Amino acid sequence: MRWGVRGKLFVGSLVLIVTSVVAANLYLASVLEAELTQRIRAELDVRLALMERQIGREIIDWTDVAACDRLADDLGQRSGTRVTLVRQGGTVVGDSEITTESLAALESHAGRPEIAAALNGVTGSETRVSATLKRRMAFVAGPVRSGATIVGAVRAGIPLTEVEDAVARIHRALGIASLLAIAVALLISSGAAQFISRGLRDIIAIARRMAEGDLTARTLTTGRDELGDLGRTLDQLADNLSTSLRDLRAERDRLGRILEGMNEGVLVIDADRAVVLLNPALRTMLQAEPPRTGPATDVMPAPAIALVPENLHAVLEKSLASNAPATGEIDAGPSGRRRLLVHAAPLSGKPRGCVAVLVDVTEIRRLESIRRDFVANVSHELRTPVTAVRTALETARGVAKSDPASAERFLDMAFRNAERLASLVQDLLDLSRIESGELKLDAAGVDISAVFAQVLGNFVAPAERKHLRLSHTVPADLPSVCADRRALEQVVSNLLDNAVKYAGDGGSITLRAARLGRWIRLAIEDTGPGIGPQHLPRLFERFYRVDEGRSRDRGGTGLGLAIVKHLVEAMGGAVEVESTVGKGSTFSVTLPMA
Repeated sequence: MRWGVRGKLFVGSLVLIVTSVVAANLYLASVLEAELTQRIRAELDVRLALMERQIGREIIDWTDVAACDRLADDLGQRSGTRVTLVRQGGTVVGDSEITTESLAALESHAGRPEIAAALNGVTGSETRVSATLKRRMAFVAGPVRSGATIVGAVRAGIPLTEVEDAVARIHRALGIASLLAIAVALLISSGAAQFISRGLRDIIAIARRMAEGDLTARTLTTGRDELGDLGRTLDQLADNLSTSLRDLRAERDRLGRILEGMNEGVLVIDADRAVVLLNPALRTMLQAEPPRTGPATDVMPAPAIALVPENLHAVLEKSLASNAPATGEIDAGPSGRRRLLVHAAPLSGKPRGCVAVLVDVTEIRRLESIRRDFVANVSHELRTPVTAVRTALETARGVAKSDPASAERFLDMAFRNAERLASLVQDLLDLSRIESGELKLDAAGVDISAVFAQVLGNFVAPAERKHLRLSHTVPADLPSVCADRRALEQVVSNLLDNAVKYAGDGGSITLRAARLGRWIRLAIEDTGPGIGPQHLPRLFERFYRVDEGRSRDRGGTGLGLAIVKHLVEAMGGAVEVESTVGKGSTFSVTLPMA
């Protein structure tokens, strides 16, 4: 059975009141009984003293039982008490309540406490149930002297029936009064319990609303008692909780926005290795499906651990096993195309989990690979002309006096390689400026005919040496192209230079221009040996050569087409190549119309 506050207060008050009333009744009854008994004894003392005086004036023969019994009857009648005469030795010789014939049957009273005290010369008193009359009585006994000798004792006794009746009447009165007091107290305690419990019920109802999430509920108590303090404390607790929850929500939202805006992936797992948090960046890295509902940083279902690659498991387990940070690199995404750097650290507390931050280093690793290849290629490209220059100069110095003609030839070789070296360095500088954005292009309307005429004029002599036919075809109504003139001239020059080098003796090179919607397409066609299809995808890479030996023989740096690609893309265009082995190649540049 569940007791409410009201029931507990009521029962507690009832027990307290009943206990108090019973204790008061018992105390008052005992005090009253003791007081009445004391008064009866005092009255007996007075009557005993009168009896002792009366007996002292009369000459009694303590051996004459009949005379002694008559004296006892007379004294008892006049004093209204039971009078007993006992001679020395304890024999009863007179009793106002017993006939003379029955005295002989009485036992010796020497053992009675009050009689024993009287026969010893002092007044004795006792309250007990009379063995003769079977009633509770109060006895007082005093010595009877004949001169200086104690010859017997006289005892006065009175039944305590009056006392018992008075006590019973008092008990009845106290009982009635107690019942009335209990009834009144119960009414008052019930009202007080109802009042207190009503305030508690109101506070409990408000507290239940708060527990269910309604932190706007308030008790609004105004009392100055404990209930008022409790209500105000509860209101203050709700205010503090509201503030804390508001701060926590703001912190959660801030953390969510941070996690959503991070480029780094964040993964949190618990002690059961289930995914607790997976931010959008990591989902993109792992190509994991987001949760169906909720913000991007919601707790993921436990099966989502299957989304984490096995090699990431190894890093997480290493961190959990050693209880220390762990680092590693993993491959992720389809076919392992992404390279992720993992920093994992265990979470404190019990049970322990683990948090991991993953950084996509795919581009960094690609650039590092490009840098290594670039350094290797540059070193290789520089080594050849530098070695040629050094060798030619050393040889020329050795034969300068003995063979001036040979010295001249070696000096020409050193000069050509120095020019090649200067060209390579210039191309590297140009490519670096283009890729770093330092080369500022000034886009404007450029006349294609003028650019073709300018560039072709620079290649007349090299073309004549190889018996090449140079021509260009530009429609008269072709609009201007939107480009930087110097950059466009460099693009056409590089493509034309490649065509002159590889076209072969007696071939032809044609520059064409045409309009394609809002675009202008420039084409450089040659009748050279063509390029195999396996080389076309990598043709615009730095230092890539179709034929290493022939390219170096023609003095190429391997950067011309890379420069073309970067310049065209910087001007908002695109470059393509079409080639058929044995029939020639066509390099096309598409740029926006001015």
